[in-house]
Amino acid sequence: MAGKVGILLLQLGTPDAPTAWAVRRYLGQFLSDPRVVDWPKWIWRPVLNAIILTFRPAKSAAKYKLIWDDTTGSPLMMHSKRQVELLQERFPEAIVVLGMTYGNPSVDSAIDSLREKGVDRIIAVPMFPQYSATTTAAATDALFHSLSRHSVKRVPDVRTVPAHPTDPGYIEALAVSVEEDLAKLPWKPERFVISFHGIPKRYCQQGDIYATHVKQTTLKLVERLGWKRGEWRQTFQSRFGPETWLKPYTDDYLKEIAEEGVRKVFVVAPGFSADCLETIDEIGREFLEEFHHAGGEDLRLCPCLNDHPRWIDAVEALIRAEGNGWIVPKSADRFEPAPTA
Repeated sequence: MAGKVGILLLQLGTPDAPTAWAVRRYLGQFLSDPRVVDWPKWIWRPVLNAIILTFRPAKSAAKYKLIWDDTTGSPLMMHSKRQVELLQERFPEAIVVLGMTYGNPSVDSAIDSLREKGVDRIIAVPMFPQYSATTTAAATDALFHSLSRHSVKRVPDVRTVPAHPTDPGYIEALAVSVEEDLAKLPWKPERFVISFHGIPKRYCQQGDIYATHVKQTTLKLVERLGWKRGEWRQTFQSRFGPETWLKPYTDDYLKEIAEEGVRKVFVVAPGFSADCLETIDEIGREFLEEFHHAGGEDLRLCPCLNDHPRWIDAVEALIRAEGNGWIVPKSADRFEPAPTA
């Protein structure tokens, strides 16, 4: 008899608490992944343990405290749980769970939960619209490593929703969220900034297709919104370490245009499917302060897709496309797993 279909949302992760110790555990796991930092271990481990994990956790914990909610935790956790709830409503006969590549709930715990509930088919959904080895591949590494640790005779079948940088539903969700937020502004932006998380430039030179996906998303989004050349600029944020990362850097560009006389800026972050430290604190606080210091006046950060209905629609469509044959089409009277052949 066929079991159930499980839908596993894969996110990057978040500390368990806004404390130096919790952040240290999280950063230790995150920065030990060779998908994230691929330097030789004999070089990287001493730097990580002796320097970064000694000084960075307290600074990062102070930033997390600024955005932390005592009830719901970090914004990433809150929005991710809400996405799970909304998608569970769309797929009532499936089991929808969240797994974090780093931190909790771990991918291991998510897989255990699915197996305990009789799931024999899993649709994995990396919540990263643009592919990168540092995010998408790291998440699927965690998934398959988790599956390999079980000495069972029946390993669940797995399908993975691919990266979707130009998916029409995703682009429309972005555009609608931007239009809705712009409609609330009492002022008109002089410049639009489209900021993505960066990665080392070397990674792209070695074959990571992230930069190509970012460009594809950007062009589709500005085409849909009707932004003209000269009104917008696509940039990269959140660089770390001594290497050259993908450019232009968001903070440098914001300071540059402020010094040139641009006073009102609207920033959108399409690569983040949920608001997190890198959007709320880095752009919304740090970059805002730097923009003001350079002469700028107003900087509006558009909220990420989070639980926007159009985004949930888009994710549902992506899951249904990948789950063809496993999930009965939406037009059916009831949503339920298709029988196993």
